[in-house]
Amino acid sequence: MDRIYTGLSDMECCMLCPRKCSADRRFDSASSKTGVCGQTEKIKIARAALHYWEEPCISGKNGSGAVFFSGCSLKCVFCQNREISAGGFGKEISIERLADIFLELQKKGAENINLVTPTHFIPQIRAALDMVRADLKLPVVYNSSGYESVESLKLLAGYIDIYLPDFKYADKGLAAELSKAGDYPECAVLAIDEMVRQISKRHRPEGCHSEGICSFDDRGMMRCGVIIRHLVLPGHVRNSKEVLDMLYKRYNNTLYYSIMNQYTPSSLTNPGTSKIMEKYPELKRKLTEREYEKAIDYALELGIERAYIQEGGTAGESFIPAFDLEGVE
Repeated sequence: MDRIYTGLSDMECCMLCPRKCSADRRFDSASSKTGVCGQTEKIKIARAALHYWEEPCISGKNGSGAVFFSGCSLKCVFCQNREISAGGFGKEISIERLADIFLELQKKGAENINLVTPTHFIPQIRAALDMVRADLKLPVVYNSSGYESVESLKLLAGYIDIYLPDFKYADKGLAAELSKAGDYPECAVLAIDEMVRQISKRHRPEGCHSEGICSFDDRGMMRCGVIIRHLVLPGHVRNSKEVLDMLYKRYNNTLYYSIMNQYTPSSLTNPGTSKIMEKYPELKRKLTEREYEKAIDYALELGIERAYIQEGGTAGESFIPAFDLEGVE
């Protein structure tokens, strides 16, 4: 039976993500080491600021209160946030400081608290949210790679208002090649099933209208729901079609989809990855207009109605914030 997490004490044998690496992540332990995620139990974040480049119903005009956590359990060769996902950049903070950051973002006018790549800090995040339960009035967004453990997600029931997972691959071989996670499709499906289950059981916020399991206020801001993101990769439109087919057959139009064209070759943002990318020539370029159109056309053919799409030249560095510890210290 998979281990069920009850708190920070379980960091001595971490199995929070599907890697189940069993690392002793306890910060003060003599045997302490980082997990596959690259992190100890000490929270590390690289930025906590208003972010304007999420879906319109997440960012709105005021911006999403995005907290970017350092580390990641996936090993995507094309990662656009490599500086924090694998480079180790960020500052260690306490659970109490994280709780304060949530309230500071609320004071700045954030539309929500947006937890970006939070998987490996789930117990700490839950503890921080408990500290501000009486004062935090914003929806909480769980913004992840989709590579999640159902057992860990169950810890978040009642804490998360909006789930914003990626669904990167339907092709196991491609998942293994590009993210070193051949089990990605099966893990992501089960994870999203759990996200949908949790959101379906939540009470609809007052004054909101519902679309499937999603709820929006009178400004069009999502207050409760699930949006599944899929980034179309250059040279891999077939994978995108398989992803959309799999998702629509499972969830139909009960939730929202976000089909993205913003792929940016990592060599443009991190020249140090040039050697790595030599093995993947198709990923050294941006997505073509025609490739993206094929993915969108297929979504329409399937019958997908609730979706966000991107128009124009959205592939650029504007989607990658400056990781400069803004809002952290």
